[in-house]
Amino acid sequence: MMLFIKFDTKKIDIQTGICYYKVSKRGFLIAMSKKALSNLIINKVHSVSTLYTAAGVRLKKENRPCWAMVLKSEGETVYRYGDETLSSNGKNLIFLPKGCSYDWVCVKSGHFSIIEFESPLDLSKPFSYPIKNTDKFVKLFSDLEYKRNMKSEMLDIESIQGAYAIILSLTESEEKRYYPSEKHLKIEKAIEYIRQNYNQNITNDELARISELSTVYFRKLFTSIVGVSPIAYARQVRIEKAKEMLNSDYGTLHAVARSLGYANSFDFSRDFKKHTGFSPSKY
Repeated sequence: MMLFIKFDTKKIDIQTGICYYKVSKRGFLIAMSKKALSNLIINKVHSVSTLYTAAGVRLKKENRPCWAMVLKSEGETVYRYGDETLSSNGKNLIFLPKGCSYDWVCVKSGHFSIIEFESPLDLSKPFSYPIKNTDKFVKLFSDLEYKRNMKSEMLDIESIQGAYAIILSLTESEEKRYYPSEKHLKIEKAIEYIRQNYNQNITNDELARISELSTVYFRKLFTSIVGVSPIAYARQVRIEKAKEMLNSDYGTLHAVARSLGYANSFDFSRDFKKHTGFSPSKY
């Protein structure tokens, strides 16, 4: 089931983080957000290749056997699936999920690079991610192809590392486009402090002092920017850390509770169930 937040020009699937941008009366152009991209786990890289396609060449693909990441460094290729289209032209990376069906036509001759890989992420439609420095990504693809051609003993690990390097470069370019406002900067130290001291009894007065603001103004500013109060945010951070601990080699619930700063396992269990709907022992 897809749950959407709808704006004038785009819809966002809040479960996957994929953005659907309105480009015509017929449909939406799909672009993946950083949140969704972070869920793209790579288990194995099957191949990395650079190929040439001439204008007019077409291909129809049914039920793709694995994921693929495509960079059209020269020319242009148009992908179609149902009523939707994606243009691959050096300004974006195209992602083709396992199991999706589509066809493409090369409208302008040129080279493209493709990485085929396995991922457990379950999506049904191709999507794109914008890039600015095409040459940088051409080099990343080329370096990965070279490493695979060398057939080193660490081939599988190096291949996954190279694929992740491409994905991380996508998110880094997005981060560079973000410039925090003056208001965001005022609470930046408080957020950093919360994340570093999630197992402490943090107070609004303490966070306000770190931010060099009055307690009343700090709490109001923090809530308006983050969407929850500072203490509620600290609880969220603590619960997220609890999830990580429960999925690791923890000894007892009491040990997890103490590690998170709770006085006892009862308080931890109550808090965890309140935020997740599950008791820690059943998570």
